[in-house]
Amino acid sequence: MAKSRRPVGIDLFAGAGGLSLGFEQAGFDVAASLEIDPIHCATHEYNFPKTAILCADATKIRGKDFLDRIGLKKGEVDVVFGGPPCQGFSLIGKRLSDDPRNQLLFHFLRLVDEIRPACFVMENVAGLTIGPSKSVLEAFLDSATEIGYDTVRPPRVLNAANYGVPQNRRRVFVLGFRRGNKEPLYPEAATFARNQDGTPLEPRDKSIVELPTCPSVKEAIGDLPNIDDFPALLESDSVRHKLPAGSRYARLLKCELKDPSDLSYPRVFDRSILTGSLRAVHTDESKRRFKATLHGETEPISRFFKLPPEGISNTLRAGTPSNRGAFTSPRPIHPDHHRCISVREAARLHSYPDWFRFHVTKWHGFRQVGNSVPPLLGRAIAGSVARALGIVPKRPEDKMALGEAKLLSLDMSEAAEMYSVPRHVIEPRVRASAP
Repeated sequence: MAKSRRPVGIDLFAGAGGLSLGFEQAGFDVAASLEIDPIHCATHEYNFPKTAILCADATKIRGKDFLDRIGLKKGEVDVVFGGPPCQGFSLIGKRLSDDPRNQLLFHFLRLVDEIRPACFVMENVAGLTIGPSKSVLEAFLDSATEIGYDTVRPPRVLNAANYGVPQNRRRVFVLGFRRGNKEPLYPEAATFARNQDGTPLEPRDKSIVELPTCPSVKEAIGDLPNIDDFPALLESDSVRHKLPAGSRYARLLKCELKDPSDLSYPRVFDRSILTGSLRAVHTDESKRRFKATLHGETEPISRFFKLPPEGISNTLRAGTPSNRGAFTSPRPIHPDHHRCISVREAARLHSYPDWFRFHVTKWHGFRQVGNSVPPLLGRAIAGSVARALGIVPKRPEDKMALGEAKLLSLDMSEAAEMYSVPRHVIEPRVRASAP
């Protein structure tokens, strides 16, 4: 018989917390998280105030450090999950199979071995499954076997668009389970996906005939106002504004409709405030080019993709550090307005609810969205893990207050001081002008 409780998880390489939120929505209590970037730690702490935040280098921390913080013993955690930094395997640009960050994959496994959860979930870019990078993935699977964990073979590349996310985003997941436990299954696609032009993709299972399509760009962001109409958003990322009803998807993310499959703690937040909407200042020439670009096409100079109202978004990217040759990430062009999308619009396209907030700057906010797993995709994976564990997670009875808003506006020096880490633990970026 299935046990009824809230299983316990630990998030490694947590970023702002997309995978944390997905696991919480599936009924897990995320007891602790690890993240090296103090800016991301502060954002995670704002959104998950009951989670123990460890701001540290994964190569220098031990499993015991987590267990001591959460008061559990080795073997008592249900799942360890996370996405080690993946730029060395990215399909965008040159793949670097000898990138030193690849070693973080094996530190992930070291921490799994030291914590001994019932299951683990490792997420990464799809580029890990092809070319020279594939040998790194095979070594990861072999190392998991050596420490007593079987893995579901072969690892699966999942597209977020198949799980209710209005974005074409492919990621590889490795599901591991302690030998002797039940094998988890990869979640079946919950929806028909759409191509970026709006046409539906056929499901693999031809017997499935009545699945809904995933939301379109218009359904995801159509209720949000044009931020250019608000002068205050030139200086602030938030403004008081009452949103219209919008689509069912939008109403779910605004928490206006009850989602029976969402087992997360309801957050206390002010629905009358639009957040994550700091404006970008574009030149008249940029606006002209954006206007002239057709929906679903790429503007030739900026290389920005113009979102199709009836289709889905291209992959939202975080960009790369300055030492890798890029200062910022390509941000899609809004389908109706001659500008790039806001952080809040990106968050909607990523399936984040409106209560979830990001750093107030566009630079950090877009990186936090682009680096993260869409919560709905994380929820699907986490649900499969809970079923393999034989657990029916309890719905929480209490609401959760969010953290202090000042956590979202700390600069790197302030955040580093708060978490007692070096100021330059993350390499400073070089600023570039807006397009």
